[in-house]
Amino acid sequence: MINFIKKIFGIGPAVDFATLVKDGALILDVRSPAEYKGGHIKGSKNIPLNELSSHLSKMKKDSTIITCCASGMRSASAKSILKSNQFTNVYNGGGWSSLKSKL
Repeated sequence: MINFIKKIFGIGPAVDFATLVKDGALILDVRSPAEYKGGHIKGSKNIPLNELSSHLSKMKKDSTIITCCASGMRSASAKSILKSNQFTNVYNGGGWSSLKSKL
């Protein structure tokens, strides 16, 4: 059960998000446009979770992507969507403000 929960939320070994971003990772914020407008990580791309599937063809499957949202729930869903569509380097960054502090 605990491994299932870890998998759902993308919890695992510590990820060096700062290095990933420095090396060119895309920060994908899956909150609504209104939430994004209220504050976001500079340079991040906003694609709301409910629109993500229609944008997959515009993204490179081998690029490094860090998903984020408000709390980590939608970003975990976004990671799952990307992984199930053969995106290989996807990380759940969790809540955007927490992720921002790790960069």
